[in-house]
Formats: sequence, structure tokens, C-alpha cells
Amino acid sequence: MEFKVGDLAHLLDGEVVRTTGDGSSVLVKIGGKEHSLRLLRSGTNEFEFILDNTYHHAKIVQSGSSEVKLIVDNQPLSVKKHSKLAEVLEKASALGAAGGGDRNLASQIPGRVVNIPVKVGDGVKKGDVVVVLESMKMQVAVKAHKDGIIKEIKIKQGASVARNDLLAVIE
Repeated sequence: MEFKVGDLAHLLDGEVVRTTGDGSSVLVKIGGKEHSLRLLRSGTNEFEFILDNTYHHAKIVQSGSSEVKLIVDNQPLSVKKHSKLAEVLEKASALGAAGGGDRNLASQIPGRVVNIPVKVGDGVKKGDVVVVLESMKMQVAVKAHKDGIIKEIKIKQGASVARNDLLAVIE
């Protein structure tokens, strides 16, 4: 994968070398040098991690189908998505869920938003339809993963979403 930090004129190469079995630690290679990365906390579009024994705070500003834009320690960072990045983000999301219940409802498939039958403030039960996506000429219902209240809806009808894009927040 490639990424750009701040105003640097060139892109840096990076790759995930390996993850631990529980997904709590990742060995990454950035610019040819290996670094240890450990996720501390994950929330709605924000996470904290330790990279080479140094604490960092990151906030996802925008997540599209091909690129993620973040602010890491007040510095802008763009990461071009790669299949391994999706794997790491899924594991990080699972860790966040273990710490207090995952509030984020993410798309499991790429598609186009054809219907949003709920609105902010609505109560939902686990299994209720929150978003309907169209993918490969089929409509797929994305259902609530837990009981709660719709806190935020992060997409609009007609928008295209990628796999793992945030659709809604349920508290």
C-alpha cells in the first residue's frame, strides 16, 4: 500500500508483515523498515495506538472505496486501500467491540445505497433493516447488529459504498 504524510512530495510504501493471532499487534514495514504497531482503543472514527513504543491518536476524516484520509497527531495522512488494510481494520474493529460494544454498522459488501428506512433517533432491534444496498443487481439488507438508537447515519441515498465503509452509528 502507499501513503502520503502531510505535505511530503513523495509517497511512502508500506505493508503489513504479520499480525498476532488475536489481532492486537501488527508488524508493518514502512519505507523498508519494520515497525511494531499495537491498537489501544478504537471508537467511532477514532483510535489510539502505539507505534514503536510511542503513543499516537488518529481520527478518520474520510473513508472512500480507494483511500482513507486520517489526522494522526494533528498531521494529515492519506492511505490508499489495500486488501491487507481491510483485514487489519476489521481486526481493530473487533478489538474495539470487545472493549465495550461496537457502535459502528459497516457495509459488508460494496454497493449503492437504495434505501435508508430509519432516521436518527429511531430505536432498532438486532436484525432490523437499517440500510438497503444494491450490488450486482441484487438488493441486500444491512441489519442492525445490536439493539439501540440510531445516533448517526453516515451515508445518503444514492451514494456508493465500499466494503467496510461506515453506514450508521447505533448506541
